[in-house]
Amino acid sequence: MAKESSSLKNALPAHQPKWAEKLAGRTVAMMAKSLAATVRFEFEDPHRSVLQQPAIFCIWHNRLALCLEIFRRYIVHHGDQRRLAALVSASRDGAMLSVVLRAYGVEPVRGSSSRRGFQAMKGLITHLKKGADLALTPDGPRGPRYQAHEGVITLSQLTQVPIIPVSYRLSSFTALSTWDEFMLPHPMARCTVRFGKSLHIDRQLKELDRQEAAKVLGREMNLLGEE
Repeated sequence: MAKESSSLKNALPAHQPKWAEKLAGRTVAMMAKSLAATVRFEFEDPHRSVLQQPAIFCIWHNRLALCLEIFRRYIVHHGDQRRLAALVSASRDGAMLSVVLRAYGVEPVRGSSSRRGFQAMKGLITHLKKGADLALTPDGPRGPRYQAHEGVITLSQLTQVPIIPVSYRLSSFTALSTWDEFMLPHPMARCTVRFGKSLHIDRQLKELDRQEAAKVLGREMNLLGEE
């Protein structure tokens, strides 16, 4: 029965945005761009990791508010042809978020570990093979907060595309009452973005080693954000 349930979830189509989700998504995108325009960005990339392409960029779920702006301002600055795809859940909330991503020129890949996982992995691999960068939240979509799951390690292992940990610090923000304590930047805040050294995952890595690699990734991301 468990296998049948899992197969059924994988077969279910992702929720597509209706007019309400489209309106909400466009509104959120407009507000995000307006807020980001007031933020003062500083970028730290001592290893020049961002020059590697394609790459799998990993950022914690509670720092999604500025991640698209970071890609546009810093990563695209190092290569006009760089494109980004991002994993978004197949839920109704994901349908709205897919509208936000497209407003930034980012291609959404719909799915998660609990629903459409196989299709999502296949879609992510396809984008990497086409030369696109990926953006993933290794503790999403449900947590635990600041704990990286193995999925991103498996993806890097299969594709041999390096993982680049990313985090940032905000001079002022509001932490929302959500599982991840989502960080909402204040207008005129200073955002210090840090890129870590790229992680290359061995193709022959075993399951226990993947678990340890996920822990290493999580520790590096926490150091970057000083969590």
